[in-house]
Amino acid sequence: QLQLVESGGGLVQPGGSLRLSCAASGFTLDYYAIGWFRQAPGKEREGVSCIGRSGGYTNYADSVKGRFTISRDNAKNTVYLQMNSLKPEDTAIYYCAAVKRYGSTCLITGAYDYWGQGTQVTVSS
Repeated sequence: QLQLVESGGGLVQPGGSLRLSCAASGFTLDYYAIGWFRQAPGKEREGVSCIGRSGGYTNYADSVKGRFTISRDNAKNTVYLQMNSLKPEDTAIYYCAAVKRYGSTCLITGAYDYWGQGTQVTVSS
């Protein structure tokens, strides 16, 4: 059974940092591009960042450029999202997703075949 499990969410003060992990079971992440998405209450799910199969390609939403860093460790079958300088507007449920091939961009939800259950990130003082 193919499964993605996110972890690392929590409550953090503005300006703080968190590192999210996306661990795969039942399949090898080497063959998949991975995306991170988030959904705030009352809003649509939006693309945050994505990384190609080898890790050589990455992309970021404008709202997180310079603050978030995506990386992958294929030996651990895990993808990470390092989030620094967090803002209250980063508060959302964060999801990771996997796809073997995406189309023109890896930051759209429709490109992905497999999704995790999400982890809550709350940025508040």
